[in-house]
Amino acid sequence: MNEKTIILTGGGTAGHVSLNEAIIPSLQEAGYNVHYIGSHDGIEKELITNAFPSLPYHSISSGKLRRYFSVENFTDPFKVMAGVTQAFSIIKKIKPTVIFSKGGFVSVPVVIAAKLANIPVVVHESDVTPGLANKISLPFASHIFTVFKETMKHLPNDKSTCTGSIIRQQLFEGNRERGLALCGFTAEKKVLLVMGGSLGSVIINDALRENLSSLLEKYQIIHLCGKGNADKKLGNLQGYCQFEYVTTELPDLLYATDFVVSRAGSNSIFEFLALHKPMLLIPLSAAKSRGDQILNANLFKKQGFAHVLDEEKLTKESFMQAIQMLEQKAEEMIDQMLEVEHPKTPKEMVALITQYEK
Repeated sequence: MNEKTIILTGGGTAGHVSLNEAIIPSLQEAGYNVHYIGSHDGIEKELITNAFPSLPYHSISSGKLRRYFSVENFTDPFKVMAGVTQAFSIIKKIKPTVIFSKGGFVSVPVVIAAKLANIPVVVHESDVTPGLANKISLPFASHIFTVFKETMKHLPNDKSTCTGSIIRQQLFEGNRERGLALCGFTAEKKVLLVMGGSLGSVIINDALRENLSSLLEKYQIIHLCGKGNADKKLGNLQGYCQFEYVTTELPDLLYATDFVVSRAGSNSIFEFLALHKPMLLIPLSAAKSRGDQILNANLFKKQGFAHVLDEEKLTKESFMQAIQMLEQKAEEMIDQMLEVEHPKTPKEMVALITQYEK
């Protein structure tokens, strides 16, 4: 089998890495030599090097792109320019046939360098509206794939396609019994999984813990609280199992789960949808983000897949009321989810990406 080389990039959050993680095995099976370009200390480095220890990971400089005033806005362009130089050097040495960008700040220097090196770039956008990094990348891209049909109106028609969601196969290989055993749970009580994204959410963590005693009367609770957010005082509480972060355990934990409370990042909510998990979404507020999670959550609510609680309205009382509403609407949500077309496989996504190779 003749080996070709592909470079993947994307980072800053787990959402900008998960699709890359999903397609790496399929790329390798198809005979591709896979390299990854990410930041020196971003979450992408930890995720990729842990999951694929032998895969070459290249670190570059990357500034943060901000929509608000900061002194660092004056220095970060120089970091981006340094990153372009570093990425260009890597690209010229590796000679990829195509580059796939999942977005995030670190992808911008890579995409610009690819254009300078005359290497085709395929960009993927998971949210309803393109993020700032992907907006900057659009003129340099050969093609842009989207998850939501609604995203297409924000993109050039001649080089964009909606693929729907792409879900890694491992997610469908979970086991409920393993998940329950991992937490020390029984099969008698329903399981509620609460998570606040890859970095955790203090406001969601607090709302859950304020209601723990009441919730534990009815549910067993898996709490993905984010790094550094575990509460040691609750370590031995019966029916409550907290993890700072999970990787290979996630499929089993999801199979053990009856209901999910989560932020509204695109990758996560499509995974819940694929597994038919009724969800309460608490999107990041417009004050803390560009509003992409609000759009994601409201689209899922409109399609009958989720109940939504705005972060601004999140209190101890409203959290409990929303959980009650989630359980009431659960069967209705599952019925709607069962009507959805099955997501694309990583192998199908690889075929879409590699058709643009040089």
